[in-house]
Amino acid sequence: MKQHAKDYLQDPVTCVLKKGNSVLSSEKTGIAPILQWIGDGMDLNGYEAADKIVGKAAAMLFVKAGVKEVYGEVMSEPARLFLKSRGIPYSYSTLTDRIINRMGNDMCPMEKTVLHIDDVEEAYESLKETLKRLRAGTF
Repeated sequence: MKQHAKDYLQDPVTCVLKKGNSVLSSEKTGIAPILQWIGDGMDLNGYEAADKIVGKAAAMLFVKAGVKEVYGEVMSEPARLFLKSRGIPYSYSTLTDRIINRMGNDMCPMEKTVLHIDDVEEAYESLKETLKRLRAGTF
């Protein structure tokens, strides 16, 4: 039986990309895994992706990376609409209005960053800047 990326999505793994026998996985949270793989210049074209949480930020990064299919245990409606608009097959266990931040008191800063952005490259640059500001404590 053929295994899919989501078959590898078991704690503590948070994100999996799979193509043929090649499987990439990460235990990092948020968009860190896909940002790192893109930043490392990895060729992710044609991979299928599975992630614990797929907000619009993650969806846009998966599209930038060239993935062919996305599964999210939790997926936001903006992520679903973005993937649909790009013709990327998607599936999820739970669909939610939006992704909440780690403190549970506001929208995820990454989701907020790309909410009104439709250009993948603009989103990528904005997300890197937001991450830099979050790490510096200036967000």
